[in-house]
Amino acid sequence: SRGLGDVYKRQGRGDTKPMNMTIKETPGKIIMPENKASDFDQRIFDLYDEYCHVRMDRREFLDKSASIMIGGVSALWMAQALLPRYAEAQTISFTDPRIKGTYVEYASPGGTSGTMRGYLVQPAGDGPFPATLIIHENRGLNPHIEDVARRAAIAGFLALAPDGLAPVGGYPGNDDDGRELQRNLDSDELAQDMINSARYLKGHELSNGQLGATGFCWGGGMTNRLAVVLGNDLQAGVPFYGAAVPVEAVSSIKAAMMINMAGTDPRINAMWPDYEVALRENGVDYRAHIYEGTLHGFHNNSTPRYNKPAADLAWNRTVGFFREHLQ
Repeated sequence: SRGLGDVYKRQGRGDTKPMNMTIKETPGKIIMPENKASDFDQRIFDLYDEYCHVRMDRREFLDKSASIMIGGVSALWMAQALLPRYAEAQTISFTDPRIKGTYVEYASPGGTSGTMRGYLVQPAGDGPFPATLIIHENRGLNPHIEDVARRAAIAGFLALAPDGLAPVGGYPGNDDDGRELQRNLDSDELAQDMINSARYLKGHELSNGQLGATGFCWGGGMTNRLAVVLGNDLQAGVPFYGAAVPVEAVSSIKAAMMINMAGTDPRINAMWPDYEVALRENGVDYRAHIYEGTLHGFHNNSTPRYNKPAADLAWNRTVGFFREHLQ
């Protein structure tokens, strides 16, 4: 059976043993939501997953949760507790002296509007720096993803977090409207905006030309897609619980890949066996981590799905993987 730290690495070198790592705290303060995943009924998590993936709106999510009785008490409180709390979850301040963040605009031919906007964060110093693209979920560039970009800059990377909603006014300040805006975009144009963002970052004057990409949920799937489209222009990809690309497209992947998956995530994990076969058969340098006891979204510390040990381990591995491939 697999444990939290299990890792599999292949390309003719055989499986490795589980890693033992000492996890250091990222400077700053992570405030753990007062409710833990173990406090929640799985049925509420299942409803929340449908809500997050635009299969129901907030009212339906709350109504269905309220109808579930647990010990004679409505589970509505569980549903309300799952909604993100971004202010409390911030780990790195916008004004942290170790980094410099700014919003940038750049051309995006073939995208939603021809112009894109993103949050660019550089480490202190003159550079050049290895570059990492940080791709949001299915709701635009929210405060959590901006915080992840700052974490990447603290780790020494030039980080760009593009806002796929920029052509329609940007992240609207709440995830419900953000999901609706992103759902109504042309998916191919939105993808092209991410591809153009990657190319902008790779060619930035502060970049050393070595490009990595990571993303979460929709952004994880987009990370896989970038690996196909960019070929040799992407050096490393780290999707978190993201949809796999079609197996016939895997032959175009030239980047080293590290796949992070939750232990309980039926929709995403069902894609993994075929994806893994294709990665192996096409000689892709890859490794995969399944974090047992976690749910889809475990890295996001703004909701109770957050699993701190797994999130810390996954982030430390991500940073290490990028350092290995982007120097």
